[in-house]
Amino acid sequence: MSTVREIEPWEALLESGRSDERLVHDDLYDGRAARLVPIPPELSWNVAAALEQAGIEHLYAHQADALHKAFDGPTIITTGTASGKSLCFQLPTLEVLTSDRHARALYLYPTKALAQDQARALQRFGLHKAIRPAIYDGDTPRAERSAIRKRSNLIITNPDMLHIGILPHHAAWGDFFANLAFVVVDEAHVYRGVFGSHVANVLRRLRRAAAIHGTEPRFLLASATIANPVELAERLTGLLDFNVVDQDTAPRATRRVAIWNPPLLDEQLGVRASALYEAAEVFAELISSGARTICFMKSRKGVELILRHAVDRLEPELAERIAPYRAGYTPAQRHEIERRLTSGELLGVVATDALELGIDIGELDAAVCVTFPGTVASLKQMWGRAGRRGRGLAVYIAGEDALDQFFCRHPDDFLARPVEAAILDPESPEIYAEHLLCAAHEAPLTEADEAILGPRWHQHAQELTAAGLLRERATGFVPKRADDYPAARVSLRSASADSFVLIDGASGEVIGTIEAARAYSTVHEGAVYLHLGRSYHVLELDLGARRAVLEPFDGDYFTQTKREIMTYIERLGQRRTTCGVTLSYGSVVYSEAVLGYQRKGLQDHSVIDFLTLDLPIVEFQTRALWYELDELIDAEPFPPAALLGALHALEHGQIAVLPLIAMCDRWDIGGLSTNAHPQTGGPTIFIYDGHPGGIGITRRGFEQFERLVTDAQRLIGECQCRSGCPSCVQSPKCGNLNEPLSKRGSLELLHRMTVTTSTRPAAAEG
Repeated sequence: MSTVREIEPWEALLESGRSDERLVHDDLYDGRAARLVPIPPELSWNVAAALEQAGIEHLYAHQADALHKAFDGPTIITTGTASGKSLCFQLPTLEVLTSDRHARALYLYPTKALAQDQARALQRFGLHKAIRPAIYDGDTPRAERSAIRKRSNLIITNPDMLHIGILPHHAAWGDFFANLAFVVVDEAHVYRGVFGSHVANVLRRLRRAAAIHGTEPRFLLASATIANPVELAERLTGLLDFNVVDQDTAPRATRRVAIWNPPLLDEQLGVRASALYEAAEVFAELISSGARTICFMKSRKGVELILRHAVDRLEPELAERIAPYRAGYTPAQRHEIERRLTSGELLGVVATDALELGIDIGELDAAVCVTFPGTVASLKQMWGRAGRRGRGLAVYIAGEDALDQFFCRHPDDFLARPVEAAILDPESPEIYAEHLLCAAHEAPLTEADEAILGPRWHQHAQELTAAGLLRERATGFVPKRADDYPAARVSLRSASADSFVLIDGASGEVIGTIEAARAYSTVHEGAVYLHLGRSYHVLELDLGARRAVLEPFDGDYFTQTKREIMTYIERLGQRRTTCGVTLSYGSVVYSEAVLGYQRKGLQDHSVIDFLTLDLPIVEFQTRALWYELDELIDAEPFPPAALLGALHALEHGQIAVLPLIAMCDRWDIGGLSTNAHPQTGGPTIFIYDGHPGGIGITRRGFEQFERLVTDAQRLIGECQCRSGCPSCVQSPKCGNLNEPLSKRGSLELLHRMTVTTSTRPAAAEG
């Protein structure tokens, strides 16, 4: 008897992509069955009954393993998306909370959406009398906060609220900290880079507050698959000897993986169709064919544009069932989108990586990732959201970026790449000093703190004292000003704690917020700003009142800022000669000025006009590598007219490949190239950490500079532009929009550098 193959809802889309060669890779990955084990008999009867209430008759083998290891010592669970990690930490915490009415637990999530999702998930167990969970974050009404502290035995919050709203007031949380049994840190892979370095210090302050109240809670961490789970757990918490659970025994759906490259519009220049338009088309086609779909885009503006173009392609009844999701929305807006997602009312969502994480948004058929998200781990996490019904489609839509195009030319190498290690530096001097000041506000710093805060605390405390921020008393180091509140000045995330509110000028309603660092280039006066799929025109940016006033906009143009960037060398840390250049690493000051903005037509992107702006200059100190090429260029004649373009292309090529060496997000780094830097006196390329203080990303580039040179040579060499190479090696941090870059000149410089490497060993200097 013959069988009829089920036609998947995306077959027509893929066939269309094959016919016009936009689909450059298409493969099917088999699923697998789950490995189940019985409910452990040592679980208390009420937790076993709660599992039955939730319809759970068996556990995955790794869930049972995690339950046992959680009581042996600190534990990290690192398994794939949709592998039931939540139950891995829910079981031990439920066991403790139901058997000891005084016990308390703390769940930490990187986003408010995840906290809301966990609160809903706990309700399914029916343990309403024994488990009293409560969300405690910035959206929690102040009138309810005191009651939550008194009655709740499971607090669900985020690192930001722990940092600014709980730890500085730990005395008011005395009963909670005195009985704190478990601390759960979910989505631990998110805590890398600057954010992770901050959170690592917050967790040390959490351990210190618990110790002050006489407890030493157990730590449970859950993470997507990463290369260094134990190292991440130890650096995040400061604890050693972590148990690890990494054998994923959950079922895995059959998944089709497709790599999609927008078509060439200009073969001579290598210009391709917009990845955003392609994403809107793919997203709309999937929704129309009945596939519930999530589409990921890193930038907030990209999210809004994809949604807008998708709405134009869909029938009205379908257009009403898709929505955007990103930061900057009000709590009411976020909660409404989350409700519509979980109820199935929405067929699709376009989101930033806020929904990359483990929020339960129902059974999805397809996951689309637009441009490389920065790490393979993030990409696989996004793709893992699809296939909850035994089948799934995972799509990667490439952009014009050199790295995206490189992956399109080498899809097998791309898909076989191992996941990266999560990098963070809790001892980054700037970050560490900020949190030491916060810790001193929470309790005097003494020698007893060395076990948790590390051996460098005393040196930093003395430096803060010399700076007039601390003073030494018999009880220890305390803040110089009793009324100081240092936590309010420290933002855990890459953006500033300072933000602007967005106000609808017609109604006076607050429609969202935006970080101050983004405000100058995004909601300046005259800007066209997208919010919840709607266009707004910015009437006023009030710097004093920290607000932007907007009005609905239906014009036929968009705006794009022009910035001027400069880096100033502040302190030289290391220097060596290699590849024919003088390579340095140290501290620099990054300076950025928004000069004005262009208005461009929506249809053809033609420039309508340029308007100047008068906005404050943004400056911050960070770390950078830089290298001087004067000797390399003087060794053989090099056309002066081609020099700046060649330097610029080389800079962007190295920025594109550094994330594959330093294992960071490519938005965490920036660069500057100049043919005459005022301090070096000659042609110089800077690559800097893109966040105040830096965390040593570019140190990896300094240490592995020779690999940075050879990888950039391969990347730029394979670029398929025939002339100029205008945008395929553009960096997201680039301030010189649309400047032609010289591929030929950059390859000549790279050739000279690699030849020098092979003929002359590098000489290390102090």
